[in-house]
Amino acid sequence: MFGIPGKQAVTLTPKASAQICKLMAREGHAGLRIGVKKGGCAGMEYTMEYVTDPDPHDETVEQDGARVMIAPMAQMFLFGTEIDYEVSLLEAGFKFNNPNVTEACGCGESIKFNENIDAG
Repeated sequence: MFGIPGKQAVTLTPKASAQICKLMAREGHAGLRIGVKKGGCAGMEYTMEYVTDPDPHDETVEQDGARVMIAPMAQMFLFGTEIDYEVSLLEAGFKFNNPNVTEACGCGESIKFNENIDAG
């Protein structure tokens, strides 16, 4: 929808692809849907959920066996994002390296996008 021909909307690091493949295989999910919603201290939050039945309006990105679906309203916010999976002594989780983010809160759970991008 908001893509550039020949370029994926998001990219996955090898660690993220491996983790998504594990999650897909765990219960036979078709992939993970990522999106954004209003909330958090900075104004927006990322969402992730398992997908059993893909939505034809989602943008689907497949990389190294991993499948990510991007909700239609999130596509303009996520274009150009690299998704990584990080493990530390205290936590493990997906990290979004998003060039469209202008601010993030101290806890790292919410973000603010360029004001020229309208959530609708």
